[in-house]
Amino acid sequence: MVKQIDPMGHIENEDLVPMWVKPMLKSRYFTTCLLHAHSNKSECNFFCIDCHDNNALCSYCLKHHQHHRILQIRRSSYHDVIRVSEIQRYIDVSGVQNYVINSAKIVFLNERPQHRVGRGFGSTNNSCQICCRALLEPFKFCSLGCKVEGMSREGGDAHVTLMLPWEFNQQTTLSQFKYSSSSTSSSSSSTSLKKIQIGFKSDGCGGELKDDDFTPVTPPIINYRKGKPRKGIPHRAPF
Repeated sequence: MVKQIDPMGHIENEDLVPMWVKPMLKSRYFTTCLLHAHSNKSECNFFCIDCHDNNALCSYCLKHHQHHRILQIRRSSYHDVIRVSEIQRYIDVSGVQNYVINSAKIVFLNERPQHRVGRGFGSTNNSCQICCRALLEPFKFCSLGCKVEGMSREGGDAHVTLMLPWEFNQQTTLSQFKYSSSSTSSSSSSTSLKKIQIGFKSDGCGGELKDDDFTPVTPPIINYRKGKPRKGIPHRAPF
């Protein structure tokens, strides 16, 4: 993905979404695998984040994805979920409300339909910034899909990102370094040109400079003698 960098070296929010995230959210899970339709356990509930086809996989497909990073998609109330312990190794899921199912924290992949908009979670007034589903404090989104949507909206929170902290700092530092290097290079070239124009003489007719026109600089005379006065003639002490 080509990242959009502003003149100060900052990265746009939408460009902080890894390439595999949106295909993962759009894939259809728990359907029968077309390649292994006649086999048992052919439901597609895995996703490979290292492949470019970005299709849901069944357990039989995994033998073709050895040494790849695989995520397992699960279901809760007929909605696709993923364990926080698995997904947080690759993206930052902070701000997305999580739930505990079978002693494991999970987050929903996409927005869920709701019958009553704005129904509170007890006495809280907090809600999802995208679909207005009631949330607990301090969460901002009800699903990963809503967080991605919030990042792509104009005027969204600049601190919302899916990149892990060390990846974000590395990418931001690299972008700022490139901008600083280009600015320094441009300034250095301009300064060098001025020095050449000031330090060298022209031929007096507006023509190009020649080697004969260069006036060498006389090196300064350095006195290496010490500044202390020389000692006088030594005298023997009287007996």
